[in-house]
Amino acid sequence: MQIPIRVALAAFVFIALTAAPMPSPAQVSVGIGVTIAPPVIPVYAQPPCPTANYLWEPGYWAWGPGGYYWVPGTWVAAPALGMLWTPGYWGWGSNAYYWHRGYWGRSVGFYGGINYGFGYFGAGYVGGRWYGNTFRYNTAVTNINRTVIHNTYVDKTVINRNTYNHVSYNGGKGGIHAQPTADEIAAQKDQHPPTTEQQHHEQTAAQDRNHLASVNHGNPPTKAVQHPYSATNRPPNSSPVTNADRQAAQTHVTTAHTAAPQSHNKPPR
Repeated sequence: MQIPIRVALAAFVFIALTAAPMPSPAQVSVGIGVTIAPPVIPVYAQPPCPTANYLWEPGYWAWGPGGYYWVPGTWVAAPALGMLWTPGYWGWGSNAYYWHRGYWGRSVGFYGGINYGFGYFGAGYVGGRWYGNTFRYNTAVTNINRTVIHNTYVDKTVINRNTYNHVSYNGGKGGIHAQPTADEIAAQKDQHPPTTEQQHHEQTAAQDRNHLASVNHGNPPTKAVQHPYSATNRPPNSSPVTNADRQAAQTHVTTAHTAAPQSHNKPPR
């Protein structure tokens, strides 16, 4: 008996989907591997929060056509009330470093154990919390202008979580070897992408040569900004990335992947 084409096709799709391993949310990355580790997280001051209910997005090293570049820390609006930001992180796997994108969710997930500072000390977020429709800021670790924002509290006990380790990647030689908890794994199931405002901020930083690690040697001239970069708020003294920058960066890129392997592997021998 001949099987109808649409029935056979449906069976093939079902078998393919059930047989092939599906990448977990933690595996999604920019799609390329980098053979050199990102620089350490630079030390910088946090600008005061400009508006109530804004959340801090810590600065981080991203990868662009010119290589590693610094995306300044900034204050951003959450996509919805009650949302919290999980920072992205670099993780080692398959002989390269892969970027695991940050996301919004109802709880903070795993971000590699990286100490980004200002409440992001490697696990969770202790710079503030939501109370209904209002975000209250912990002024022990967060810079708040209390003449403008009155929803604050003080909890100095969380400062003890800061190990002052500024390594910017998980796994690999010299990296942080933190493992996700059950709660952090559960948080990955509720992911919402960076906002358009955050994406513009990152893209603008990528276009400025002064933000490249190869140019600033790990000490970016602008480490944090109160308001995200935009068409009207651009980096001072901006200079375009050159072809020489792009060619040099390509020597550190491996074969592209659709998803990065888990970054909690043993360091390379």
